[in-house]
Amino acid sequence: MEQPAAQLPAQETGRQTDFTHEKTFDDLTSANKEFRAAAGRLLSVNNWHEYAGEGTAKFTLSNNQGNELSGFAAEGFYISIDLPGPGPDAGDGLEWVMIEKLAADGSSETAEEYLTMTVRPVPDPKKADLEIAHFFTDVSTSTFIIRRDGRTVSAGAHGRNETPNNQDVDLHDKIRNTAIALMARVGLSGAQWQKLVNGLIEYKIK
Repeated sequence: MEQPAAQLPAQETGRQTDFTHEKTFDDLTSANKEFRAAAGRLLSVNNWHEYAGEGTAKFTLSNNQGNELSGFAAEGFYISIDLPGPGPDAGDGLEWVMIEKLAADGSSETAEEYLTMTVRPVPDPKKADLEIAHFFTDVSTSTFIIRRDGRTVSAGAHGRNETPNNQDVDLHDKIRNTAIALMARVGLSGAQWQKLVNGLIEYKIK
């Protein structure tokens, strides 16, 4: 089986971030059940805010025209991100990414199994211009992994090539994107991803 780490884009420029959470279960039946539940949560993008908890960004699944979608994520779908605070002019207040890759391997009959999803910043699909609507450039990616290794189930959010989007944008977005990227560099955005990966494993229906 190809390891989940092989699904991560190569780190070549900018910053790398990794946030993980894991839980070990008493038996394989419980671990298999939790893996399926966590994988379902990963694909339920519209519920990420609920899994991560109060004070976190809101994620909305959309098609390539920016129209909201229900159901599970799929390759080629877009995700709008509504961060707390002012958003970018390029996205009319929203950050945008596209799901460029979904991959899975293994089953309940194998020792390991995983589901990965990689997203990349893109222009606002509702607009005709090509300006990236995100505080990172489109060389940046985020890869989310749900993995079961025996009785241990883990979730991860892995940023690669995180580079501030402060070149081909207007002055407001240049200042905003640089500021947010700098906050990410000192770890202030880490709370968002750590809360999400924790919630993908630990979330309980209220």
